[in-house]
Amino acid sequence: MPARFLIGTLFFAYTLGARAEVALPPVFSDHMILQHGMPVPIWGTASPGEKITINIAGQSKSATASEEGKWQIKLDPLKPSDNPSTLTVNGTNTITISDVLIGEVWLGSGQSNIDTPVSDYTAKDQPLREAAGKDYPQIRLYRSAQASAGWQPATHDALRGFSAQLFYFGMKLHSELNVPIGLIEAAVKGSPSVYWLSEDAFNSDPQIKKIIDDYRQNRAAADQQHFEEALAKWKKNIANAGGNPEKPTPELQKKFPYPWQPPAAGYSKGKKGEHYERNIKPLIPFAIRGVLWDQGEGGTDAGQIPQDVLMQALIGFWRQQWKQGDFPWIYVQKPSGQGCALNPDNPVNLGAVSFAKLPEKPENNAGGRLEYIRIMQQNSNTFMTFTSDLVPEVHPPNKSGYATRDSLVALGAVYGKPVEYYGPVFKEMQTEGSKLRIVFDHIGKGLTVPPGQKLQGFAIAGKDKNFRWAEAVIDGNSVVLSNPDINAPVAATYAYGWYIAWANLFNQDGFPALTFRTDASW
Repeated sequence: MPARFLIGTLFFAYTLGARAEVALPPVFSDHMILQHGMPVPIWGTASPGEKITINIAGQSKSATASEEGKWQIKLDPLKPSDNPSTLTVNGTNTITISDVLIGEVWLGSGQSNIDTPVSDYTAKDQPLREAAGKDYPQIRLYRSAQASAGWQPATHDALRGFSAQLFYFGMKLHSELNVPIGLIEAAVKGSPSVYWLSEDAFNSDPQIKKIIDDYRQNRAAADQQHFEEALAKWKKNIANAGGNPEKPTPELQKKFPYPWQPPAAGYSKGKKGEHYERNIKPLIPFAIRGVLWDQGEGGTDAGQIPQDVLMQALIGFWRQQWKQGDFPWIYVQKPSGQGCALNPDNPVNLGAVSFAKLPEKPENNAGGRLEYIRIMQQNSNTFMTFTSDLVPEVHPPNKSGYATRDSLVALGAVYGKPVEYYGPVFKEMQTEGSKLRIVFDHIGKGLTVPPGQKLQGFAIAGKDKNFRWAEAVIDGNSVVLSNPDINAPVAATYAYGWYIAWANLFNQDGFPALTFRTDASW
């Protein structure tokens, strides 16, 4: 029987005394790439008690199928190789998998910014268009949505339907690391994060449980009362306008929008964990280097649970299920764009918003940015791709720019290459009389501002918490802040808002400084 049919045969029912052929899940197929430098699990099904032997690259390993007809064998760490190997799996039958390379394997997951294919972006993204017009024999592609097709070499035809961001990320890694690259795409358009976390993991997470209990005890009743009051007012407005509150006309619905009702804590519209079960669980425990995650526009769909809390549970759950330790997790900062660029002519930054003057006074809302910053702060071996100086939009057209930033994070943070992959990150605040000194990490080649611009975007406050714009001066690896009306400053912020084109601190490597606030109670 040809290997492609055997590979497509998954788990099936066993009857007493029946013999079952050895079978592998679809993620093992011709043209696949196996991760080097770590134990590599190979698993599948067979008859209970059947002896299974696998051979590849000079290794021979055996195991016996369990009473449930399942088996798993771990290969010893493999060395990178672009010379094709053959994997054979022997039991009552033999499976032969050809053209296997050994290199780096990355899983791309999340929602549409991973799921959307190359063909949707090439018209406006010249670097992507040029890259996708070539064939890459040492890059291999696997899509969980088309699992039965197995792994595919990255030809220009195959790339058209593959994730634009994940491909360009992998292409950049391949050019820098010079090893085969395996890319697994497992993403779903419009998917909130709760659907990538199992329901059991959601219900058992202590942080999530605490938020739900706190909401039910302290806020749910007040929120419901506010909704009922707003609903009564809405019905009165509809009636006074001559309409029927039970069946208002489209015109009246537009004039009087239906009041928003806060969701119950932990409530989701769909089934928690459905994307995990369908797209991720079948891949576990396939050896991977790490995850590239781009998701956030869809929120959590887990009433009252913020993104950073949900993602901490999700990242921990995936790592626990994989049993591969705290593998690297790279995620893309949200919101996308909204900040100016150090060099707008750099292809990475094409489409970034223009530098803007300061608003009249500082804002008191960071636009959700702090939630995404907390994800990298609260999870080990987890890194954020800085995007505030890139083109905005829900689906940014400059996919090559985003993927280039992703690849720099991988090269610097995961592979230890001597490249800067972050912009200035707040380290500490020091008080110097009537001034504050803000010290940064990741200054790269040094702190700077775009040519011809004056440094701005910082605000300071005294004990009254009345924040005012600060005069800001770069001094070595730090920035000194002052305001003539504040004699004893105690707190500072930077790029604190949604639209932050007025914040212009960078390192000379071209990365923007990260939003921060020193006063957590503000």
